[in-house]
Amino acid sequence: MGTVSKALSLLTFFNHGRTEIGLSDLTRLSGMNKATVYRLMGELQESGFVEQADNDRSYRLGPQVLRLAALREASVPILSVSRRVLRDLSDATGETTHISLLQGLQLNSLSHAYSPRHATKVMMEDAEVLTYHATASGLAILAFAEPDFVVEALSGPLQVHTPDTVTDPKAIQQELENIRSSGIAQSIGGFEAEVHSHAVPVFGPDRQPIGALAVAAPVSRMTSSLKQIIRTELHRQGLALTNRIGGIVPTSFPQEAAA
Repeated sequence: MGTVSKALSLLTFFNHGRTEIGLSDLTRLSGMNKATVYRLMGELQESGFVEQADNDRSYRLGPQVLRLAALREASVPILSVSRRVLRDLSDATGETTHISLLQGLQLNSLSHAYSPRHATKVMMEDAEVLTYHATASGLAILAFAEPDFVVEALSGPLQVHTPDTVTDPKAIQQELENIRSSGIAQSIGGFEAEVHSHAVPVFGPDRQPIGALAVAAPVSRMTSSLKQIIRTELHRQGLALTNRIGGIVPTSFPQEAAA
C-alpha cells in the first residue's frame, strides 16, 4: 500500500458513530505504528481532509471532504436520485432499504430508508463499511465485477462476522455463479445475525458495478411471499436506478427477476 493509499485509508475509520478519533485509536484501528499515523494525519490536515477537534486530542473530517462529496454528487447525483428509489422500494416491501457505493476495494453504505409498517426493523448506519463476502450487496457486486477485482476482494483473510459468515473463497465463487443466473444476491445472517438481505448491483456507464441496492429484513419475517415481492421490486428498482444515473446494464445481467 502506497503513502497516499495509507493516508486515505485512515479516513475510512470515521463514521456516524465515530465522528472524532484520537491518535491512539487510529493507530489501533489501522494497525500502523503511531509515528506513521501522526505523520499521515498531519498531511491530511494540511490538505483540509481532517481537522483537529476542539480539545486538539482527536481528529474529525475536514471541509475538503465536503467539497469533494458535493462535486461527486454534482457529476453523478446518485445520492439524490437514490432517495426516491429507496423510499419507493421500502414502501413496496415494508422493509429497510439501503444503497452502497464502491470506493476502491471498499464498499460503503451511502443512504437508507425505513418502512413504518413494522416496529421491529433492520437498523442501518450511513457510511458503514460493508464486506464483500458477507453481505448481499457485496456478493451482488462481485458477481458482475471484473475477475481480477473478485480475486483481490476474496484474497483474504476474510472477516468472520457471525457463525453463518462464509469465508471459503471456493464456496463464495460458486455462489457468485448462482447470482449471475438470477441477478439477485442474498445473505442470511452472514453480516448480522438474524438478518436476511437481498441485493442487486447498480451499474455505471462502463457496464461495471458501482454499488448495490439492497433490502434487509429480519429472518423471522422472511416468508416465501415476502421474498418474491422483494426480489421482484428490487430487480425493477435496480434497473431503474442504473438507468436514472446514466448507467448501462450489461447484456449478461438477467432482464427479469428470477423466482
